[in-house]
Formats: sequence, C-alpha cells, structure tokens
Amino acid sequence: MVETEPARRRTNSGPGRLLIAVYLLFAIAATSRAGLQIATKFDEAPVAYLLSALAALIYIVAAVGLARAGHTGRRVALACCSVELVGVVAVGILSLVDKDLFPDETVWSQFGSGYGYIPLVLPVLGLIWLWRTRRDPA
Repeated sequence: MVETEPARRRTNSGPGRLLIAVYLLFAIAATSRAGLQIATKFDEAPVAYLLSALAALIYIVAAVGLARAGHTGRRVALACCSVELVGVVAVGILSLVDKDLFPDETVWSQFGSGYGYIPLVLPVLGLIWLWRTRRDPA
C-alpha cells in the first residue's frame, strides 16, 4: 500500500472565504480613508496617513495571498499577517505612549480601536487560519 501525503486544506475555502472578505472590506476602507486624508490634509499628519496607506496595501496583498491558496499565496499571506500584527501592536503602543507622534489616527492607532479592534484581531485570525490549513505532518 502506498502512503500519500495528507491533503492541505485550501486557505480560500470554508472560513477562509469570510477571512478574505473581511480583508477586502478593510482594504477598501483603509484605501478610501488614506486616499482622502493624503489628498486633502497630508501636511497635518503625513506619518499617520502613510501608515494607513501601508495598512491598506497589506490588507490587499493578504487578501490576494489567501485567495490564491497555493504555496506562494500562503507565504505571501503569512508575511502580510505577520507584518500586520507587528505593525498594529507597534503603532498601538506608540499611539498610547506618545500621542504627539500621531496627530491624527491611523488604521492601527490604539490597536485599531477606531475600527472595533478588528485590525488587531484580523492578523491573529489570519495566522491561525494559515496554521490550521497547513499540511499536517505524517
């Protein structure tokens, strides 16, 4: 009898579809917010607005990585979720410790409180989903 490798669950199936949809929703929200802020009042808080644009880019790329579901897609999604988690924690801490550092809020300010803390929870859920859909060791 020939043993076969266990099948890997696809990241774009089941609950992964909901995760992709939330990433796309946040990509739209963050892109719209950052675009408007950069276009209308960039000189007021350029770092905050550029961080929101970075968050938007990460959301877009993470959604694509999760949707593609192959080896490369998984690696891209893993990188995005990891960078996103580090970013939201770092910006969250900095925005609480030094309020003058961010004269206006970013998507990740105060751990994403302006978005119901979803920016903090989303990368954790993404990493958990990537872990659950990995190829199980034999």
